[in-house]
Amino acid sequence: MSQLSLKRLEKSFNEARIIKGIDLDVSEGEFVVFVGPSGCGKSTLLRMIAGLEDVTQGEIEIGGRIVNDLPPVQRGIAMVFQSYALYPHMSVYENIAFPLRVEKLPQAEVDQRVAAAAKVLQLESRLQHRPGQLSGGQRQRVAIGRAIVRQPKIFLFDEPLSNLDAALRSEMRIELMELHKRLGSTMIYVTHDQVEAMTMADKIVVLDAGIIAQVGSPLELYHKPDNLFVAGFIGSPKMNFIAGKVRSADGSTAVVDLGELGTISLPRTSTAIAGQDVTLGIRPEHLGLGEHGFTLETAPNIVEQLGIHTITYSTLPGGENFIGLFEGNPDLADGKSVRMGFDIDKAHLFDAQGLAVY
Repeated sequence: MSQLSLKRLEKSFNEARIIKGIDLDVSEGEFVVFVGPSGCGKSTLLRMIAGLEDVTQGEIEIGGRIVNDLPPVQRGIAMVFQSYALYPHMSVYENIAFPLRVEKLPQAEVDQRVAAAAKVLQLESRLQHRPGQLSGGQRQRVAIGRAIVRQPKIFLFDEPLSNLDAALRSEMRIELMELHKRLGSTMIYVTHDQVEAMTMADKIVVLDAGIIAQVGSPLELYHKPDNLFVAGFIGSPKMNFIAGKVRSADGSTAVVDLGELGTISLPRTSTAIAGQDVTLGIRPEHLGLGEHGFTLETAPNIVEQLGIHTITYSTLPGGENFIGLFEGNPDLADGKSVRMGFDIDKAHLFDAQGLAVY
């Protein structure tokens, strides 16, 4: 049985529909990431689960119980916000213990739960310090500790790392993944950063303008995006898109005209039909220098030498931006013509509505 189930969930603010009929099941122990651009509804959806936003239509079920009308404290959830929301005049101990004080638990149980959380989060030596004496990462761990002591059924994280610098974000990602393994708890995590989603999630929910664009494991979304939106959102740098038209298709092979770039034959089952406008997709990391299956020639406008790899930015004859990612430090320069290509089996094909057909 699913620990969390969303059924036909909708949220409107006056005439604006923000969440547009979402169905989703989250199993016990899963680490699920809601990802999408700003304004797609991911934080609103999380706040609905938490009970901080009312439900316009549909049902939220936690542990087999419909919780639409229950206040947050009775839902068996704990939420960690983007801001640490710590009490500056209280010690780390008292900040972590605060929700237990509200529940009026015995002091012995408060001590036991705070000590256990501090050990998990490596805060044992900081319990008598105040938030102003801590680093940003330590403050975020205190906020997480305050959630842990409640022993919730589900942890909710609303972009908890966005206030940290890049190096600390990377460290905290690892700490959160290790925490999930130790606790075995269900965690739902909201972010706009698809790198966080790819590295942390058991299951990713990609949201687009209040609907679910696709649900799957990180590698499922990477290798088999259902539509242009997911294909362009998952992956860094983003997937290249080239406009084309299907010249012929017989169910097993589709021949696509890419204008001045020539034609490409895709010998794989697809639902493409002759005369159809399509978009060919290829990821920058699937390109190779020289002759590789389908080859094109371009002169990069910008070349980024990053040591471990090199990124080129070009403009194709049809006006499309085209990014290449190559290992190491090949001999590439701004404005210098270069041949690059990709294996045909790495290509994706999308129809005029943006749905995958290949």
